[in-house]
Amino acid sequence: MALKFQYNKTALQQLKKELRIRENALPTLQAKESALRFEVKSARAEVRKAEDAFKQQKKKLEQLNRLWPEFPTNLLQLKDIKLDFRKIAGVKTPIFKSVDFAVTRFSLVTSPSWFPPGLILLKEAVELQVTIDVARKKVEILEYARKKTTQKVNLYEKVQIPAYQGAILKIKRFMEDEENLAKSSQKILKKRLAQAEAAV
Repeated sequence: MALKFQYNKTALQQLKKELRIRENALPTLQAKESALRFEVKSARAEVRKAEDAFKQQKKKLEQLNRLWPEFPTNLLQLKDIKLDFRKIAGVKTPIFKSVDFAVTRFSLVTSPSWFPPGLILLKEAVELQVTIDVARKKVEILEYARKKTTQKVNLYEKVQIPAYQGAILKIKRFMEDEENLAKSSQKILKKRLAQAEAAV
């Protein structure tokens, strides 16, 4: 990163201020990155757990495979998905709460006896699928935030902070050189004045 600056005290103070801001922000960003890394790992574990539960539920549904053709397709409909949102390290993430279903009325007398347990199995399967989708979205959001935070940490750590430190060092050296030149010229001037007075 090529910083543009002038070789004077004002520029030096401004660069020191910018450097201080970045140095103070860096530990916070590193902590956020670490927290997000942990949360991504936890969220991935949530997805795996929900996928395993869904596989088990699918096996239960497959046991009724020969019966499903007689199950009316309009008997169970998804009405609403309820989500909560929670901030994790400053990032808003979704949390699955519940699913609302609309169940079409059917006669318990004339319908097959497996309809009620079949409905329960279907509801559980849909809830698990929604849980998986929400958990995957959470992973996606957290992963994106973690990548952005890592980029910012790297930008501060490897680019901006060294650039500001280098610029401050250049200005200080320039000002020291200027001061040394001024002192040297004053000494030469005093020496010449002393020589001129001695010659008179």
